[in-house]
Amino acid sequence: MYVSLGIIAVIITGASLLVTVVGGMFAGFAWVLRRMDERFDRMDHKFDTMEERIRGIQTELSEVKVSVARLEGPAPQLILPH
Repeated sequence: MYVSLGIIAVIITGASLLVTVVGGMFAGFAWVLRRMDERFDRMDHKFDTMEERIRGIQTELSEVKVSVARLEGPAPQLILPH
């Protein structure tokens, strides 16, 4: 059984088209994943920065609470000593 040159050319063309499409899809997915990773890294950095700022604000708030408590003095007692 002999296969004509036209059939062989069609098979080779189809195979090369398939390889090109699959390679392009792979490259596209790799590009998308790389961009997503970069964006997630930037967001993680922003979240870390925000956490540090929130911790600093909590510390300052605790200091303000202590200062206010010192200014107000001790809580009044319900039963006054005679």
